Amino acid sequence: MTTNDPNRFTDRDPTETVEVQRYGPTPTRDARPEGWQAAPAWTSRQPHVSATPPPRRGLTTALPVIAIAVVAGIISGALSAVAVSNIVREPAAPVGGVAATRDADNVSDVRIDESSAVIEAVDQVTPAVVTIQSSGDSLLGGASGTGSGFIYQPDGWILTNRHVVEEAAELQVVLNDGRQFPGEVYGIDTLTDLAIVKIDASDLPVAPIGSSAHLEPGQVAIAIGNPLGYENTVTTGVVSGLGRRITASDATQTSAETLNNLIQTDAAINPGNSGGPLVNSAGQVIGVNTAVSQNAQGLGFAIPIDVARPIMQQALDGAELTRPWIGVYYVPVDATLASEQDLPVDYGALISATDGGDAVFPGSPAADAGLQAGDIIVSVDGNQLSADADLSTLILPHAPGDTITLRILRDNSAREVDVTLGELPAEG
Repeated sequence: MTTNDPNRFTDRDPTETVEVQRYGPTPTRDARPEGWQAAPAWTSRQPHVSATPPPRRGLTTALPVIAIAVVAGIISGALSAVAVSNIVREPAAPVGGVAATRDADNVSDVRIDESSAVIEAVDQVTPAVVTIQSSGDSLLGGASGTGSGFIYQPDGWILTNRHVVEEAAELQVVLNDGRQFPGEVYGIDTLTDLAIVKIDASDLPVAPIGSSAHLEPGQVAIAIGNPLGYENTVTTGVVSGLGRRITASDATQTSAETLNNLIQTDAAINPGNSGGPLVNSAGQVIGVNTAVSQNAQGLGFAIPIDVARPIMQQALDGAELTRPWIGVYYVPVDATLASEQDLPVDYGALISATDGGDAVFPGSPAADAGLQAGDIIVSVDGNQLSADADLSTLILPHAPGDTITLRILRDNSAREVDVTLGELPAEG
């Protein structure tokens, strides 16, 4: 540190502190004025110097004095103890003064409940988070890279993103404890950016699975994964929005697609986070981190865990991963569309093709049930469609072969139609 003070000492040792160079050394105890004396701290007795010893007294005359001294000593000791106790316990702050608040020395022990919950949630889930390393065949042009996933069954069932494992020639799964296993893609989801990976292992830690059905904007969201090669990275934020529909890329910005009904979060999602869990403050998985927006920074997205649950169960049952399908193109109805097209309702799904093609796929379940372009689907099995529960969301819990009841509006009249769901084509 330098200074431009013209009055600073110029003959001081430059190795001394700035204060010593500027003001000189602190006076020592030997610098006290000659003859200065002070009584020891915490005593009320004055220094006493006696030139001659007091005269000796007999025992008879001394007894009263001794008794008085003992009583006085007891009283004095009690009063001193009270005074010291008050000083040690908590000195009163002088009027207009500055005093430390109660427990000021215990700041490091203060913990916000939510922060403690985040730490506990991470402790619960992190052991089940894995790194998935994919390697491609250079001759076939397969993909290579690193992503994340999490174990949801102790015998080696792992949920991850489709783009993490798709087209990979080989997979290596690295567990949180450092063990490595070759991985095999059990199946690819035909509807979302999800995939199931299996490793040959048992007694593995699993991530508690929660629900995304009752999420609320503002609640805590924790993203766990292995971004940029940094294992077990934790980022926190909140649920920023629900039911998002975006054109997004994976975290490596190598591909793009339209994704529906996503959880939006401001918890940082970076390359390598893909496939990792999005967790609530109770330590339950509520989503699968999948994408970052192409058009904005700081916006991450995750697939709701309730969307993933059907294929997770299909894998455990040994079934092929399939999704239910009606076979229509539709446009979500809102107040603006209702006003523009003079529709009788401001919610639902308007069966309509936007590219001039067929609004109802020939030979599809919808065609077999007699649905037509211009029909408005307003409910599924009595559950009304809304911005947070569109047509695809409401049929998602069903399996191909299930029969559902649709309530539709046609020519301003309502009717109910039974539809037996089909299987979503791989390219659907």
